[in-house]
Amino acid sequence: MNFRTHKNLPQVQVLNLYNSVGWTRYTAAPDQLQRAIEYSLYVLSAWEADQLVGLLRAVGDGESILYIQDLLVLPSHQRKGVGRNLMDITLNAYPYIQQVVLLTDIDPVSRAFYENVGLQECQVAGLNAFVLIRSAT
Repeated sequence: MNFRTHKNLPQVQVLNLYNSVGWTRYTAAPDQLQRAIEYSLYVLSAWEADQLVGLLRAVGDGESILYIQDLLVLPSHQRKGVGRNLMDITLNAYPYIQQVVLLTDIDPVSRAFYENVGLQECQVAGLNAFVLIRSAT
């Protein structure tokens, strides 16, 4: 497995990865997804030979907050340490940032994964979280 920090990713492989995990809202607007990757603070990709098998995209200011926006692993490569490596490498790249934030759906498998890599629910940390979700236009 090879991990790379760069934003110039083959669009076809990016779309395949997002489609493979059902994130079709992103793939419905490929140019917007490409810009989102380009404007991200940090992009880490996982490669097996020349195949994109995982991606972590983070946004933030690089000093006080790091928001894990996307963490995806091809279904055929899940539960093999790819996601953990993506998280570990990213967190090690920003050891001084105090707020690492991630918003995800309610899924016991996702919850167990994120707790296993050290994240906790906002209430456990004595925090509330608020979000405004707008429908796609």
